[in-house]
Amino acid sequence: MKSESLRLSASGLACERGGRVVFGGLDFEVGGGEALIVTGRNGAGKSSLLRQIAGLVDIAGGRIALDGGDPERTLPEQTHYVGHLDALKPAMSVRETAEFWASYLGGAGIDEALAQLDLDDLVELPVAYLSAGQKRRLALSRLLLAPRPVWLLDEPTVALDRASIARLVGLMEAHLAGGGIIVAATHQDMGLGTARSLVLGAPQAADEEVPA
Repeated sequence: MKSESLRLSASGLACERGGRVVFGGLDFEVGGGEALIVTGRNGAGKSSLLRQIAGLVDIAGGRIALDGGDPERTLPEQTHYVGHLDALKPAMSVRETAEFWASYLGGAGIDEALAQLDLDDLVELPVAYLSAGQKRRLALSRLLLAPRPVWLLDEPTVALDRASIARLVGLMEAHLAGGGIIVAATHQDMGLGTARSLVLGAPQAADEEVPA
């Protein structure tokens, strides 16, 4: 990743779900080493926007582009998407879950990733026995299993206690320091310093800088 050249942008972006226009004419730009904090009322399209970037929701109009990334890979192939649902299988152990994601994403470093999220003492425990916070941390572990320049986080602090939030913020800061990009839909003060703000459903410019 090269922070001086990496740039995620959208121009005239539109989203429709179930025949309803969720948003339209959306423009934003965020560069390497920057975070974009997406807020807005319920139903404004925060999750839909992240899922469009991840290639999980069709684009009804406009375009999304990643400049400065790997020209041999699509934008979705260069993103990590962690939705508000943890998407874990209850019968699998913590280690089996991490091994699945590492295999699927083409990554490694399972032990280190689990240790960074304070899950190393739970590796043999089935997911069904984890607390809500532990499940969230396990879902977030995929961010560390394979390097990808763009992190898409939908309410990433759900079910996390203060210590876990601080741990997550540290990982996010390290990703930004390495030239990565983060787009996060959250109302939580992440303590990231200055970040770009995008308010869906309101006439606020995407390049306004606010404390994140």
